[in-house]
Amino acid sequence: MPKKNIKVLILNIVLCLISLKATAQLNLIPYPNNIQVHEDTLKVREFRVAYQLDLKNEFEELQRLMKKWNVDVVESKSKDANVELKIDNKTTKEVGEEGYKLNIDDKKILITASMPKGVFYGIQTLIQLIIPSENNDVAFPSVSISDKPAFEWRAFMLDESRHFKGKEVVFGLLDQMSKLKMNVFHWHLTDDQGWRIEIKKYPLLTKIGSKRKNTQVNGVKSHRRTGMPHSGFYTQEEIKEVIAYANKKHITIIPEIEMPGHASAAIASYPWLGTLDKPIEVPVTFGILPNIYNVSNNRVYQFIEDVLQEVIELFPGKIIHIGGDEVKYDQWENSMEIKKYMEKNDLKSYADIQIAFTNKVSNFIENKGYRMMGWNDILGENLHHWNKHETKEKNNQKLAENTIIHFWKGSRDLMLSALSKGHDVVNSQHNYTYLDYSLNYLSLEKAYKFNPIPKDIDEHLESQIIGLGCQMWGEWIPKTEDLYGQVFPRLAAYSEVGWTQSEQKDFTRFQNNLKIVKNNWQHTTYFNQNTQNPNYIEVTFLVDMNSSSYFEDVEGGNETLSISGTFINPKLDTKEYWYADSVILTDYDYDGIYTGTKLVPKNKPLEFILLKSSNGSWKNHTKIIGDISCDSVGEDNNYKVEIGEKALRIFLKAGSCLNLSD
Repeated sequence: MPKKNIKVLILNIVLCLISLKATAQLNLIPYPNNIQVHEDTLKVREFRVAYQLDLKNEFEELQRLMKKWNVDVVESKSKDANVELKIDNKTTKEVGEEGYKLNIDDKKILITASMPKGVFYGIQTLIQLIIPSENNDVAFPSVSISDKPAFEWRAFMLDESRHFKGKEVVFGLLDQMSKLKMNVFHWHLTDDQGWRIEIKKYPLLTKIGSKRKNTQVNGVKSHRRTGMPHSGFYTQEEIKEVIAYANKKHITIIPEIEMPGHASAAIASYPWLGTLDKPIEVPVTFGILPNIYNVSNNRVYQFIEDVLQEVIELFPGKIIHIGGDEVKYDQWENSMEIKKYMEKNDLKSYADIQIAFTNKVSNFIENKGYRMMGWNDILGENLHHWNKHETKEKNNQKLAENTIIHFWKGSRDLMLSALSKGHDVVNSQHNYTYLDYSLNYLSLEKAYKFNPIPKDIDEHLESQIIGLGCQMWGEWIPKTEDLYGQVFPRLAAYSEVGWTQSEQKDFTRFQNNLKIVKNNWQHTTYFNQNTQNPNYIEVTFLVDMNSSSYFEDVEGGNETLSISGTFINPKLDTKEYWYADSVILTDYDYDGIYTGTKLVPKNKPLEFILLKSSNGSWKNHTKIIGDISCDSVGEDNNYKVEIGEKALRIFLKAGSCLNLSD
């Protein structure tokens, strides 16, 4: 080869290596939108920090986070500092109000932003860049980062109405949210099964409404109960404490006070709130319950305004979530008061009643300088197959335009309709964002690949989709460790959905980067799934009563084998499935599709109990013993299931069988 060509080849190789170095990917979650990596590194044993007075909170955050690394963080004058935290309004145009610029060279760390929260987020990135070093030093790669979020609304919701967790759990969740640059904590504080916030004008809401005598387990159709009471609520002082903690993390707390449905706990406390005006107890079962506020009663509106007034005085976040989902109209249909109310106010449908009610609440909230938010049911569209009243008559009411729509269910066209009416939308489509769904149904990859902006949407509507929320519903999550197992690591996936531009996302990179959070989340199911008891395999079912039978191996020949698929057994009227004493299948969406997960012992028969129904009532328990054996079913990697009168057989492809039976 001529010398000239050799020189050109060497030059190209050098340029390629420089390019690779400049775009090297670091273990960061969420991944920055603009990052360059340079040659140098910075080693430090002490942080000498110069900062402006309005960044005192951020300085203290840096102190707290560096304790883990035994690095002292002390105040310093600018000329002596090796770390500088700086507000510069000139950065607003480049990185907005939440963005930051982080520059590290071999001498100094500089974090610049237009607002303190941008500096805070820059600190979170800085901590993730730490490279452990010898002699109690820490090292940092030399980088230039200019970063800002893709969406302004990056939310996590915790449902404490169904199972109360307490402020220490909330503090821990806020910590994890802040590390992932999530900025909205949506707090579901009231529902049928419990009222969790002190309202001083109505003390029975917590004296009665925060307590239930028992709790349903193993699915919405189950007759099983824990046999134990459940209770708990937050005093207003505790609420203030949580808000103060969140403020330091630059997290806005949005309270949700459900109305006019999901109101059983309130009605149990004050029966005159209900359409039936009859005493009830706080329900011990889950699902969609019929109890609903009597919106024709002015006293009910006064109650709602009184409650919201106390809530507004507590929460400074300027948005109040009023729920509004899954309202069953049966009690309104059977009420003479409601019929007269409809005639008097020219309301053509029960959806119109709800919209008119919601608009009254919105007027009150807006007059207080706040904004209302609600699930997309409040638009009056038909979302639920069980609600025969929806869209029976054409609605003549229009929802207040300033309402933020929390979109959780329905078609793309329904979302486009909300956007075309001028509403801002938070996209929480349940199939992609409900954290109570199993990892087998809503996988980490599926969560990561969620895009809040639907395909082929008009560009002028995109700005109205202000972000996303991921929701941790609490019906079947009584234990804190189970909560963590559902939330992590999918919370990290949603953080990157909310922060990193879609064209910058990379699932393989994200999976590799999860090691930065692994130490924080060692207790979770996800990170422990490959170290489970070797005497167990994990079997996961996805059941559709109307489909054919097949099982697909999704883990290969690993010690932990996951099987997913569908099966049908036309001989049995099967409504719910159990393994021993634990439910393995749950109908999350009440549509006949069941999902669930259970560990099953090796080398033992699988024992299932099938609950049979007659005319909607439970009457028989049929026990099926499963005999698992290995057999070849061809080269298509499918695994067949045979269900007979007394046996369930799973056939695994030869070669990948784990010797489940001897």
